Amino acid sequence: MSSRIDRFKNEMAAGGSVTEVTVDDKPSPFMTIGVLGAWAVLLGALAWYRPWAFAFVIGVLISIYLHEVGHFVTARRSGMKVTQFFMGFGPRVWSTHRDGVEWGVRAIPLGAFVRIIGMNNLDDVPLEDEGYTYRQKSFPKRLLVISAGSIMHMIIAIVTIVGVYGFAGRVEEAGRVTVYAVTPDSPASSAGVQERDIIAAVDGTAITSAAQFRTTLGATAPGTTVTLDLLRGDQTVTTTATLVQSPNAATGETRGFLGVASDSRERVDQSWLQAVTKGPKDLVTGVGQAIVGIGRVLNPVNVFGHLTGTNTDVTSRPTTLVGATRMSSDFGQSDGWAGLFSLLAALNVSVGVFNMFPLLPLDGGHAAIAIYERTRERNGKRYFADVSKLMPLVSITIALLGFMFFTGLYLDTVKG
Repeated sequence: MSSRIDRFKNEMAAGGSVTEVTVDDKPSPFMTIGVLGAWAVLLGALAWYRPWAFAFVIGVLISIYLHEVGHFVTARRSGMKVTQFFMGFGPRVWSTHRDGVEWGVRAIPLGAFVRIIGMNNLDDVPLEDEGYTYRQKSFPKRLLVISAGSIMHMIIAIVTIVGVYGFAGRVEEAGRVTVYAVTPDSPASSAGVQERDIIAAVDGTAITSAAQFRTTLGATAPGTTVTLDLLRGDQTVTTTATLVQSPNAATGETRGFLGVASDSRERVDQSWLQAVTKGPKDLVTGVGQAIVGIGRVLNPVNVFGHLTGTNTDVTSRPTTLVGATRMSSDFGQSDGWAGLFSLLAALNVSVGVFNMFPLLPLDGGHAAIAIYERTRERNGKRYFADVSKLMPLVSITIALLGFMFFTGLYLDTVKG
């Protein structure tokens, strides 16, 4: 039991498996066929029943692979020795050796890893390999290698969002309000309002944004009859509706309710110059939002609130690939490939930011150690941090991440 714990600690500190494949480790053909076959069946079923979700999962897998490619390429270019490149964690399902690297697949598809020798003082390596370890390289090289995964996520996000803006346009205020859903047995339903109608005017006042439309209705007393000018295809339709009290109004608040879901944002065509300038700018905003959002999600108080039902703020709710996959179906159905790729871009930004949080075993934890070691250098003499002192903190971090994962899985599968 003690050896397993030590091995687990070493793997968390080293950023991946510290053991090379042996005859005993090699999976049986039945295990290889069984695991790979099971995942093929699951992906096939997903492709058949949820094609948008399948495309999203493939995009996530490609992003994970490219993350590790970032580590792999920069490590090799920096003179570090890389011994393993695996998709997945847990028991080996299949592997092969080429150019001194073990390439393969493991049973649990929750990520991937590249094994770079000598990440810190807990990682023992043969004396002849010491010069090729991560810990012996210069500070700029160590920081580049450990940040390469998140840098790759940002590159993926930039390329993706620029492509979306260039080919499909950017979501902007379009100057018109479109109805996307009509509540059954509502004033809108009784007045004959239909999906895809454009709200041109209310009581003769031109409506150009969803915010203006909601403000106008909310400021109108329940029981008031309003005149709606609608654009339906090439026709102009005029109808009347008597507003009722909004079911979402606060206690004691009087607010008119029509019963439609509407939006004034649409994809507006962009030139490639606009795509190249606006895309990265929007992602910079997304980075700030991701930092704030991740901090809210990692707050245990917010998580317990979601479990008990006292917290309904979706921005502080942990989620997993299950929830993201369900969301991808909605994005795909409502906005096609543009919506799906936009979601992938946002996911890459969030993962890239989260991965650089200064906590082991995240890449940001290794980056923080490199920065700390640099600050402790004196007169050009290297300082090596004793990572064993951080293991209690590592255990707490892993427990927190595990709690967030299983909580998110519960919320995604049970509460939807």
